[in-house]
Amino acid sequence: MILRLALAQINTAVGDLPGNRDKILAFVGEARRCQVDVVVFPEMAITGYPPEDLLLKPDFIEAANVSLGEVAKASEGLTAIVGTVQAEGHLYNSAAVLHDGRIAAFYRKQRLPNYGVFDENRYFQPGCQHLVFQTGDCSFGVNICEDIWYPDGPPAEQSFDGGAELLINISASPYHRGKGHAREQMLATRAADMGSMVAYCNLVGGQDELAFDGQSMIFGPQGELIARGKQFEEELLVADLDLREVFRRRLFDSRHRNSRNGRGIDFERVYLPRTIPLRRQQLAASIARPLDEVTEVYQALVISVRDYACKNGFREVVLGLSGGVDSALTAVIAADALGPENVAAVAMPTRFSSSQSLEDAESLARNLGIRCLVIPIDATFQSFLDMLAPSFEGKPVDLAEENLQPRIRGTLLMALSNKFGYLVLTTGNKSEVGVGYSTLYGDTAGGYAVLKDVPKTLVYQLCLCRNDHAGHALIPERILAKPPSAELRANQKDSDSLPEYSVLDPILQAYVENNNSPAEMALKGFDREAVDRIVTLVDRNEYKRRQSPPGVKITPRAFGKDWRLPITNRYCSPRAAAEAEGAAVQGSLL
Repeated sequence: MILRLALAQINTAVGDLPGNRDKILAFVGEARRCQVDVVVFPEMAITGYPPEDLLLKPDFIEAANVSLGEVAKASEGLTAIVGTVQAEGHLYNSAAVLHDGRIAAFYRKQRLPNYGVFDENRYFQPGCQHLVFQTGDCSFGVNICEDIWYPDGPPAEQSFDGGAELLINISASPYHRGKGHAREQMLATRAADMGSMVAYCNLVGGQDELAFDGQSMIFGPQGELIARGKQFEEELLVADLDLREVFRRRLFDSRHRNSRNGRGIDFERVYLPRTIPLRRQQLAASIARPLDEVTEVYQALVISVRDYACKNGFREVVLGLSGGVDSALTAVIAADALGPENVAAVAMPTRFSSSQSLEDAESLARNLGIRCLVIPIDATFQSFLDMLAPSFEGKPVDLAEENLQPRIRGTLLMALSNKFGYLVLTTGNKSEVGVGYSTLYGDTAGGYAVLKDVPKTLVYQLCLCRNDHAGHALIPERILAKPPSAELRANQKDSDSLPEYSVLDPILQAYVENNNSPAEMALKGFDREAVDRIVTLVDRNEYKRRQSPPGVKITPRAFGKDWRLPITNRYCSPRAAAEAEGAAVQGSLL
């Protein structure tokens, strides 16, 4: 039997029940025009993902049910599988199987993730029912996201015990760098291990600190890739599946002749009468080429800025343009996300700003076609110094004076935001955020932190990647060549306060993303003095990170939902504790 399957990877908005419903209806209509048997939508497509504490509002759940009912009515002539929330004594993360104008059944997610960015045990009860769906000669199982990540999870039961030839997984799987490759390997392994076809439908778009990359996929029973959707784009991915291939493979696979491990699970079979004519011209499935890893990160940043701004009602953004690499990359991403006409940049020089920096900022703005305001702030800076002079008398010049400058800049950007309705984009990168190399209420002031999870070394890679795609130095070479500097004092360089980024970033990755202890890092060859210094800075600056704006996750562990350390925290590594105790003893002896 040939089953025509469509995977609708769509960009939903959390809480926009009418908008999500209308988008689903539009894709159902397109699927019907393609004479599709089954069209599949992502996890919680009705509500958007993740709805978080909206799930604690009974009226929200009731409204979601109304939207689902309207989608069900539109399913005449086909089967639609739609992610939603279901309340029946408990709350369930569910897949509604809609058929020919009605709700045929619900599958309830059984494996609820409660790690990293996930909090599903806060809201949902795990499901426990065993369903297999039958349409014509095809039997298929439905499962949700986390269910398929376990070798012995619900998909294995549906295949081995329920006899499902096709396993349909609906997902809202957040993106991070390199995850697409790991996900594809996992799905191919599941298909080959279970001798079944596997169809995976993923969400697209940005939601607060998360990005979803789409890249929906279909695999054959030997783990071969049949179809792959595009990354970070909405798409209806259609493929004709010859399920006889599954039958042929299982003739040689004794595992499917008996219940796996002798469990003998009884499955309820839900029959869905076939509604599509059998005679159709066969379609060739498309396999989109994956983006390279750096381009993939760039596109994740672009879609996240676009969706955060647009879904929150902002048409235009503003950012400080210093002439440095971080603000340059932020400006380019904003222009690509929203169009150059919707980006305003502001250069705010002081006595410590080099003429080269202002020239570079204006050159970049011209290259991008964005507006660039120049608002010198040295007079304001001097007035602050004059006001504080009596209070600061007798004290050396230090960070207090330096940090006045970014705080003045933050005030001006927020004033422009208030006057013109701009969303303020901050420009700090993960390396700076990690060690607290930032100014509270200064360069941390804003609505969205575009590079919050982008290490400094990756910032340069992204700039070079964007220039390569442009075919010219869209970001001027001089910006990329100059030593990084905050320009808050004369001849200042980042390396005066921090290790070189080539040293800093690997240590941050080991500590933050890989959760290595200082001792483990030392065994791996990292300089112990640098490790202890950086770990101390990370731990001491949690209070700054808690007050910074949200930014999209693009690494396996980002500061935000992934990272939940207490602000008041006296724990330090055993070696650091011993050294501190030794210093205290020595001090008492002296």
